[in-house]
Amino acid sequence: MGRRSAFQNRNRVPTFALMKRARTLLCCLLLIGSASAVSAMTDQVAREQDIVGLRLGQRIMVDDGTCPAGTIKEVSGAKMTPTGVLAARKCVPRAPKKK
Repeated sequence: MGRRSAFQNRNRVPTFALMKRARTLLCCLLLIGSASAVSAMTDQVAREQDIVGLRLGQRIMVDDGTCPAGTIKEVSGAKMTPTGVLAARKCVPRAPKKK
């Protein structure tokens, strides 16, 4: 028979260090999820200068009064360039207000 080491516990209970890493990972995931939820809620701004970090495919409504009545300006991340995301602007019909 082969020689075995003095102690091998393959079915051990998670240690404090392992639980601490799992808790840290969970906190990081929650933080990332809440940050994306906040960015999803801010899909309308008053000025185009308020748009920070436009991502490719993201659409933000800008209510600055530059479009005709009944429409609102939509700024979207249209194309990736070497300097960042290129924004496209167009006037789209306003969505009806929720009751």
